[in-house]
Amino acid sequence: MDKNKTNYSVARVETYTKTSITKAERHNERKNKSYSNMNVDLEQTINNIHYKRCETTYNEKLKELIDSKQVSLRGLRDNAKLFDELIFDINSDYFEKHGGYEFAKEFYERAFHFAEQEMGTDNIISAVMHADEINTALTVEYGKTIYHYHLHVVALPVVRKEVKWTKKCKDKSLVGTTKEIINQVSHSNKWKSEQVLDNQGKPVYDKKGNAVLIKSYSLLQDRFFKYMSDSGYKGFIRGVKGSNQEHLEDLQFKIKKDTERLENITNKVEEKEASYNSYMKYDKQIEDISNLGKEKKFTKKVELSKEDYETLTTYAKKGIIADKEIYELNSRIDNLRNAVDKWKSLYDDIVEKTKDYFHAIKLAPQKVTNFFKSLFDKEKQDELERQRLEQEKIQAGKKAREQAREKARLEKQKLKNSPEYKKKRRADRDAR
Repeated sequence: MDKNKTNYSVARVETYTKTSITKAERHNERKNKSYSNMNVDLEQTINNIHYKRCETTYNEKLKELIDSKQVSLRGLRDNAKLFDELIFDINSDYFEKHGGYEFAKEFYERAFHFAEQEMGTDNIISAVMHADEINTALTVEYGKTIYHYHLHVVALPVVRKEVKWTKKCKDKSLVGTTKEIINQVSHSNKWKSEQVLDNQGKPVYDKKGNAVLIKSYSLLQDRFFKYMSDSGYKGFIRGVKGSNQEHLEDLQFKIKKDTERLENITNKVEEKEASYNSYMKYDKQIEDISNLGKEKKFTKKVELSKEDYETLTTYAKKGIIADKEIYELNSRIDNLRNAVDKWKSLYDDIVEKTKDYFHAIKLAPQKVTNFFKSLFDKEKQDELERQRLEQEKIQAGKKAREQAREKARLEKQKLKNSPEYKKKRRADRDAR
């Protein structure tokens, strides 16, 4: 295990529309019965911590905020990005070395307060720390189950916006003045880049005269690192700017981790074999033991000097201990060799399955990238279409129920207005 491994703080943002947020919601709130990520241990989901819980769906909470005029979607398209998901993370090893689960709960509670500062408490819909995802690489290294603690915060990117009176206003004196101030949901205005300034505080431009900008998410990384450091959390550094190391494609990540586990297990086997082989240094001493003592004439007894007797008993004790240790080592070596064979087989299988992909990447990286992008775009469109059809089905069912109720109401009204019904009512009154 690399005790000098550098730990990085990570703060990133994912964006969602009304439609696409449902997938993130199912993942964050553990609403699925199973997960494509097989590292999710649903038996441990009870350990997930909500710093803010959404009692309804994310979209229902959004509607509630709109209806109460706490936020506004004025002027936004139907497919606008309305939800921001902030994901805060540090290497799993950092938490394991500082107290594990309990330390992670305190750390991410502080990170949640940072999110409140960034997004506004009232604009946060859900905040949950996941403590049920297994870090398989560290689990192998530590020899016990290690969980990947991280925080998901879903919030609305709200900015305060002044609405001005326009020329259509009858009172011309009001034109251009503030009509009202609203809390506008606007991802683009919430996450604006900042221009780089030189040592004199002047704007920096590139050779083409374009302003040099610092991306908003990079600034978020800076603020998160400073906030957590100022809060007393040490032992990590800010995530590398522009790095995608923490977000490798799933396939590449698995290959990388399987390779690391394979090398680690192989090293353990070699280490144990070396320990086993160290016992061979006693070969010469065993030969010396065989030559101890002199056989007595006319008897089958062997005569030993006191020194030789003590030497023999010492070696005998060592031999008994060595037998036990060698047996245990042989068992462990067999287990480790089996593990190595398993990981080698898994690694070879992954390499075989992905060789065409990596060969294609080498020959035509841009074409392959575009091809996979088209696949992912199609998958996303298929998901949107499925959700649209599901929504239409729900609306159709709702409409059918409303029509049935209306039909029943009309028939009831028609019955009340019929001569037979009125005659029966009069008869009932006369009888009373």
